[in-house]
Amino acid sequence: MVTNYQHLAEELTILADAAGSVEDLMSVFVGRLQERLRHFDWVGFYMIEKGLPGEGPVLVLGPYVGADTPHKRIPLNQGICGAAASSGQTLVVDDVRADPRYLACSIATRSEIVVPVMVKGKVVGELDVDSHTPAAFGDADRKLVEHCAALVGSYLERIS
Repeated sequence: MVTNYQHLAEELTILADAAGSVEDLMSVFVGRLQERLRHFDWVGFYMIEKGLPGEGPVLVLGPYVGADTPHKRIPLNQGICGAAASSGQTLVVDDVRADPRYLACSIATRSEIVVPVMVKGKVVGELDVDSHTPAAFGDADRKLVEHCAALVGSYLERIS
C-alpha cells in the first residue's frame, strides 16, 4: 500500500526532474510540504553563503512559506539551523523551548526538524521545518524532509 508520504515523495521527485532552476525547485517544495502536511507550519531553505567581511560563512534564507522570520542570516555556530549545517546531520527537536540552541523565530513554534542539503559530501544548505505542535515530527516526516533535501542536493550536483 502506498502511503500519503510515499505518494508525496514520488510527486516531489517528478517535480525535481522537471524543475527549471534550483530556486523554482525549492519554492515548489516548501509550498507543497506546507500545503500537504498540516503540521508543517513554517518551511524554508537556508543556503550557505560566504559571510560579509569579518564574519564566517552564514546560512541565508531562501524560499520559504509561513510567518516572516527575523532570522534571514544565521551564522553556522548559532541555533539549531547552524548546528545542523555544522554537523551535517539531521536534527529533530521535539521541544524547542527546552533546547538552548533554539533561536526564537515565533512564540508559536514548538518543534523543529532541520536537514542538511549536501553536494558532493559537503553541506551547502538545509531544509528547515517548524511546527506549532510539540514532538510533531516522526520517522515518516524525517524521511520525507531528507528526501527533499537530497533531491535539491542532486539537482545542484547536476547543474554544477
